This record gives sequence, C-alpha cells and structure tokens, in this order.
Amino acid sequence: MAWVIVGIPILWGIWITLSKALILFRRRGHPGAARQQNGASMNAPTVARSERTPFWSALFTDRRIAPAVGLGFTSGIPFLLVYATQSAWLSDIGISIATIGLLSELTLAYKFKFVWAPFLDRYDPPLFGRALGRRRGWIVVAQLSVMAMLAGIAFGDPANWLAWTIAFSLALGFAGATLDLVIDGWRITSVRPPEKQAVLSSWTEIGWRLGNLAAGAGALFLADRIGWRGAYLGMGALMSVGMLAAVLAPEPPSDLRPHQPRAGFVDTVWAPIRELLTRLGPMAPAILLLIAGFRMPGYVASAMAIPLFKHQGFSNTDIATVTKLFGFWIGLGGTFLAGALIPRIGMLPSLLIGTVAGSASHLSLAYLAAHGGDGGAAFWTFAITVGIDGFAYAFASVVLITYMSTLASTEHAASQFGLLTSLCAFPGSVLAGLSGFVVERTGFTWFFVWTSLIGLPVALLALYVWVKVGLSDEAAPQAAANS
Repeated sequence: MAWVIVGIPILWGIWITLSKALILFRRRGHPGAARQQNGASMNAPTVARSERTPFWSALFTDRRIAPAVGLGFTSGIPFLLVYATQSAWLSDIGISIATIGLLSELTLAYKFKFVWAPFLDRYDPPLFGRALGRRRGWIVVAQLSVMAMLAGIAFGDPANWLAWTIAFSLALGFAGATLDLVIDGWRITSVRPPEKQAVLSSWTEIGWRLGNLAAGAGALFLADRIGWRGAYLGMGALMSVGMLAAVLAPEPPSDLRPHQPRAGFVDTVWAPIRELLTRLGPMAPAILLLIAGFRMPGYVASAMAIPLFKHQGFSNTDIATVTKLFGFWIGLGGTFLAGALIPRIGMLPSLLIGTVAGSASHLSLAYLAAHGGDGGAAFWTFAITVGIDGFAYAFASVVLITYMSTLASTEHAASQFGLLTSLCAFPGSVLAGLSGFVVERTGFTWFFVWTSLIGLPVALLALYVWVKVGLSDEAAPQAAANS
C-alpha cells in the first residue's frame, strides 16, 4: 500500500485546487457585467443554475447528444486502422520492422489537417450540401470516403503489393483527419456556452473512446477469427453508425444563415488566423502558450510509459489488461467528471485543475519506477498507477477540448479548432522524441518527476489566464463575441 504515499498527495492537491476555485468562483461575479459597470463589484454567478446542463439527463433531453456519441464513435475508428492496428497485419505477413516503422508517417495527415480545414468552413460539400447543410454534408462525404478506403485496404494484398495498401492507407489518413475536422466543426457550432459545450464534448469523447476500442481490440479480435480482410470490412460496416448519426443530428444554427461570398485562396487560409488573433487581443500570446504547453507533459510521459512497464517486468498480457481494459473504464470516469464539473465551476477553474491533475499524476509513474520492479507481484501497484494517470489524462483532455472549442468561432470552427489542436500536439511531440535520451541519463524515476515539473509553469500560466481574463462563461475575452 505504499502507493498511498503518492496517491494521497495527488488527490489532496486536486481537492485543494478545486476548493480554492469554488471559493473564488463564488466571491467573484461575471466579468462582462463588471465591464459594463466600469469596475463595479462582480456579484452575478458565472454559470447560472438554470443554465446548467445535467450530464446524464442530457443524453435523453438534448437531441444533439446521441448523434454526438455516434459521430464520436466513427471518428475514433480510422486513426488506429491507418497504422497502429495495421502494423499487426503487416507483422503477421513478415513485413520488416524498419518498413513498418516508416509507415507510421501515414498518420501525418492528422498533424497537418489544419492546412485544408479552411476550405471545409468556406465551401459546401458536393451532392449532400443542399440536403444536409455544410457541416453534416461534409460529415457524410468524409464517412463515405473512410468506408471506401477501408474497403480498398481490405481487398489489397500487402504481402505481394504493399504499394496498394500504402496508397489506400494514406488516403484513409486524409479521410479520417477530414472526418475529425468536420465533426469538431459540427460540435462547436451546435452549442456555444462553455457549460453546454462541456457536456457535448464529453459525450463525443466517450463515443470516440468506444470507436477507438473497436478499431484496436475489436479489429484484432475479428482478425483472429475471420482474417484481416473481414476485420477491415467489419470496421467499414461500423461507420454506418456515423451515417445514421449525421442524418439525425440537428443542423447547427450557423448553417441556417446565408453563407458569405467565396473568397480567394489566401483569404480563405489567412482569415481564420486573423479573426482568432484579433478576437483574443492582448491575451493571445498567453492563451496560445497555454494551449501549446497543456499536453506537453502528457506527450513526453506517454512516450516512455510502455518502456517503463516492460522494464519493470510486466508481461504483454498485464499491460494489455491494465491499459486497454481497466484503463478504458478509468478513462471514461475522467471523461464523465470533466463533463459534470465544467458546468458547475466554470471553464477556467476546470482548466487549472486539469493542468495540476494531469502533471501531478506522473508522480505515480515515478513511484512505480522506484518501487514496482518485481513484475507480477506488483500488479496492483501497476494497475493503480495506470488508473491515476489515465483518469487525470482523460479529465484534462476533455477540459482542453472544451476550452479550445470555446475559442473557435462558428464561422471558422473547423479551421481554428484544427489550428489549436495542431498547436497543442506539436511541442509535446517534438520533446517526446528526446525522452529516450533523458531516461538513459536520469533513469525512469527522475524522468517522470521531471515531466511532472514541466506542468508547473503551465499551471501558473493557466492561473494567469484565469486572473486576467476573469471567471467568465466564455474562454475568450467577452469584449469580442464569437461570430
């Protein structure tokens, strides 16, 4: 039970942060009202009780929630099938490790999806735009593209014609990244208040986790029983869930308004960036730095998590059981908590808690590195460590997704959210590449202590943004409303 030495301080720190956030939240009022009164005291609550969206009941009372789960489900399927799950297929047929490693670059479309995102905001999709509107029309087009690419991979023969599989996998990455963009665009434009966006984002994330589980463990299960062709065709059939969800999803209010005249190429690409920077104003550098650093500790720590587990003597079965099965349900718990907490205490307090919890949870990995080296005998220490880290990671993910969603305008939803997600991923991905060198010099224990300390300046930056922007319903300054 020595893990309590690490677990209790982490939970205590989260509780203290939450308590202070609630105290400040109750003492201070709505900053928009204060500006209107030229500095008068702020007494109005940040989130009115009548505006709160009950997390569980929303599934039955809000007609956007069930489609959001379905759309999130199909969004979670393509990514693993581009490379991670497919690497098992390639290994089965004897493709070299070096070649499989190079094929990880097939996922680059997900990192550069912001490049074509502005065109999804600006132009209507072919065939389906008139019937379903811009957002839902693009969702259907992207889902049909994913289904077609999965069928192409299924009927390929990578053992004898690897180029065919690579071509369709590259196209699948592009279609999957596009699907992510247009689903995010629909979600962001469907509801604006942060407390409601938090609920919608949480349920979408739950759907994504289910889809990710299907494309990972589910596809491997099918491959063992009906072969890889059947597995990929089965994943394509699951995409029909998203097709139904897109048809049933309410059309976003912004899609009902007349579209702006088409602009030139340069303006189409530059307009979302210009609008975002103008709206954020003087706080733009701090907010963008916060987004860039928010996931940095998590990316760096995740790169060395599996090597740590193997180094400590845990078997592949132990790792799969804890990270995939136990970790899946723990992650759902963190997702539920984020969706329920943001409407109660506000966006920025939740963001601060997310930075503290996400970084502090790495101390549990440091503890495992120092005390969990006896393999199977330390299984429960291992499980609790993964639980703490996974719960905090899921909570922080939903908080960040909700925050970035409130920063994106309805006119440029896909473009701006795509830019922000790329900004969030890039610094951590770069640093993660150096993680192995750090472990070689410091060892696993001090490495994970270091990743926790990375989160300290990020937490201070979150506190600074909270103080400067104020406790508001919107994550961006209220002086400039979203389009």
